Amino acid sequence: MSHALLEFARNVLGLRDADHAESNPNAATPLMTPLSCALVEKTGTIHFKPGSRTAQIYGESSTIEQYHCSYGLNERYRAQIEASAMRITGWDADGSVRVIELSDHPFFIATLFQPERSALQGRENALVTEFVRACAPLPLPEYGARE
Repeated sequence: MSHALLEFARNVLGLRDADHAESNPNAATPLMTPLSCALVEKTGTIHFKPGSRTAQIYGESSTIEQYHCSYGLNERYRAQIEASAMRITGWDADGSVRVIELSDHPFFIATLFQPERSALQGRENALVTEFVRACAPLPLPEYGARE
């Protein structure tokens, strides 16, 4: 999610100096900053925006997911993100951004949590499953078939 937001801020919102405090602590435009409480090896509830693609994929209004991160969106730039084509569609109990989407893209969902960590518990994750489904090639006609 961090790098998706950085690229979007730089190339769409025109925040050319947008940067990540982890790699550039003195950034002129610190888009990604340390979380008030690091989410390393933590689990938390994420609430979804009704009607969002993520809510549709999970079939629920919230989910519990695992994290391994220490940085998130700097709240100073939230309004600029919300006023753009990038949608904030998931947040934690404090309202902090946890999921973003581009609704006009075939599959552009980025999360601060890590859905792939479900595999560590032997669980399938709806978001990972849907991503794989979206990437699967379309069926091809049989070789030699004529239309």
